[in-house]
Amino acid sequence: MTAMRWITLPLLCTALWLTGCVSTRLVDSDVQSFSQLASAPARPSYSFERLPSQQAQGAQQSAVEKQARLALDKIGLRQDNAAPFYRVQVHARTDRQAPPDWYDPWWGWGGWGTGGGFHGGLSMRFPPPTLYRREVGLILREAASGTVVYETHAVHEGVWTDNPAVFAAMFDAALSGFPTPPAGPRRVVLEIPRQAQPAP
Repeated sequence: MTAMRWITLPLLCTALWLTGCVSTRLVDSDVQSFSQLASAPARPSYSFERLPSQQAQGAQQSAVEKQARLALDKIGLRQDNAAPFYRVQVHARTDRQAPPDWYDPWWGWGGWGTGGGFHGGLSMRFPPPTLYRREVGLILREAASGTVVYETHAVHEGVWTDNPAVFAAMFDAALSGFPTPPAGPRRVVLEIPRQAQPAP
């Protein structure tokens, strides 16, 4: 009975963890925004601008701008490359965090001469999932003067691998409260479409 408990408990916990992740898909972002706007822009048109390093990224930067565009649409800004009143610069990055060293004291040798013997098969443990740290940022400046009127950043850590869906939620979080966001750091939690399972 004891052996069965050691075998099934980790499997049960893992199954419950996976089930919870499938049924509830939330992206919690730490956001901080800075605004010089007192109200919604009277001329809400913009075009994207890129740093030289972003120009070199090509399709990758275009994918980031696509997610930012969806969020900008929701707050009433529209892309107009012919006559933009604002220029928008966006960035996004993902850092893969290797799981920390983990140790199972029940895996290994119990010690000869003590009746312990080898009992690795009785304590099945799964390594923790890979953690991904993501960051997005957006700067809104007047096209004519170059004056920055809005700056915002969002950071999220999670196990999901689908960058487009997570980045889209993070840009939504970063622009929450526009054009007069709360002062100081804040946590914004948004639900996004479900994924079958997290990254291994």
